Amino acid sequence: MALPSVPYDFDISLSLVDRNLERRVVFKAARHPSESMERLWLRVLAYCWKWDEHLGFGPGLSDPDAPDLLMQNLIGDTTFWMRVGKADPAKIQRAADRNPHAQVSVLFESPARMKAFVDEAKDKQLARLEKVELAAADTELIARLASVEERRSRLTLTIVADHCYFERNGQHFDAPIELGRLLS
Repeated sequence: MALPSVPYDFDISLSLVDRNLERRVVFKAARHPSESMERLWLRVLAYCWKWDEHLGFGPGLSDPDAPDLLMQNLIGDTTFWMRVGKADPAKIQRAADRNPHAQVSVLFESPARMKAFVDEAKDKQLARLEKVELAAADTELIARLASVEERRSRLTLTIVADHCYFERNGQHFDAPIELGRLLS
């Protein structure tokens, strides 16, 4: 019998300064039995960074070709498609091709992983990936968020120009989200 996913509750006071948005965001994220806490926090960071009232989580690790975050318009067209963590350049290009009107993004778990992705894409000459947004989270930030495994998290997150400022249980920490590009 397969183990079930474990729900985690998040209550985040979110401030996206560049978008002039302040909101309390309360949501659940299911953690697949094979998913690390680091990957769960990477998904949470991506969700907050790209927050929109229509943004939702994808099916997760149970469907390896599906996005981790997804947004659709009222007629069902995909407008935003995002993968977090390790990503295959060919699969990301295929996702961008299948969703021509969507913003396709990848948030990597580290700048080194983003660089490896860009190098592989260049080697395979996947030029259509130029329109995909690439970004990498700070490894230490994700490790610090994941260091406390609590099923209910309450924190404050402020994002200013792709820099994250967290406050959790009186502890403050910050780190950038590094943006990348695929140059031909």
